[in-house]
Amino acid sequence: MTEVAFHFNAPDKLGYACRLLRKAYLRGARVMVLVEERERAALDVALWTMANGEFIPHSGPMDPAHVKSRSPIHLASEVSAANGATVLVNLRLDMPAGYEGFARVIEVVTGDQEDRGHARDRWKLYKAQGIEPQRHDLQLAPQD
Repeated sequence: MTEVAFHFNAPDKLGYACRLLRKAYLRGARVMVLVEERERAALDVALWTMANGEFIPHSGPMDPAHVKSRSPIHLASEVSAANGATVLVNLRLDMPAGYEGFARVIEVVTGDQEDRGHARDRWKLYKAQGIEPQRHDLQLAPQD
């Protein structure tokens, strides 16, 4: 069964996602990131420029298939089998269709009331499907 974790109170969704993806990359994970199409370009740029001399390798929907298959991180607006990912990071407001194909799902949630409301809805949907999501409050946890 898929493990689901909600990371609540992210001060900046894209900034937090970059740090999370950096950790995943350094650990050798293969990750698919679901992001709204209008935010994908900003995340793409952030992964190129997050630290001086540091680049987090990733691909996007317009990249050739051979690039997607070799990229440890794939940015998309919907789930696909682009890079054989086992981890799904959801930055969108809606429930990720096809999440069951991943070993782990990480839901990133800010303190914004709209974002939190959508997260509550997703939490209930996961629970209705027999999944007990884990809760990680980023205001209480030390940040790297």
